[in-house]
Amino acid sequence: MMKIAYTMAHGRGELDLLLSDLAERLEARGLKTRGIVQTNTECGNYHGCDMDVRVLPDGPTIRISQNLGKDAQGCRLDPDAMATAIATVGRSMAEPFDVFLLNKFGKQESEGRGFRDLLAEALEAGATVIAGTNPMNSEVFEEFSGGLATNVPANIDDLLQWFDQVNQ
Repeated sequence: MMKIAYTMAHGRGELDLLLSDLAERLEARGLKTRGIVQTNTECGNYHGCDMDVRVLPDGPTIRISQNLGKDAQGCRLDPDAMATAIATVGRSMAEPFDVFLLNKFGKQESEGRGFRDLLAEALEAGATVIAGTNPMNSEVFEEFSGGLATNVPANIDDLLQWFDQVNQ
């Protein structure tokens, strides 16, 4: 049985805090986590924030955004930093783990890149997979999961309840 879920939150940073909290709670239960959670830093007077991800379970933290200036409209994702994060997570998956968390199944993953292959590897390894996403990419995530993903409300109690149900 594939154990895969996704969750969506509307507030900026809400999903990041939620998945970080989930990782901490699962680790406190003695579960081995892999993947990334996002920890953002505010960046002053221009739109957006610095995007930092923490590789689970215990780092490093990698900045995956680049500063394009206050008037920039383009994607701020730093492809080299993202590749470093993916490679670091991939190496961490050589050790046994129980849960794979992905802060965001985003544009890169919806286009077949990013963490998509590692998500598949985690599922093949029998891990429980939980990803954050947004309405724009949720349909692609559903396709990726073969329609087997559960959409879990974006709150810690529902996520833990779903996790406990699929891991009985």
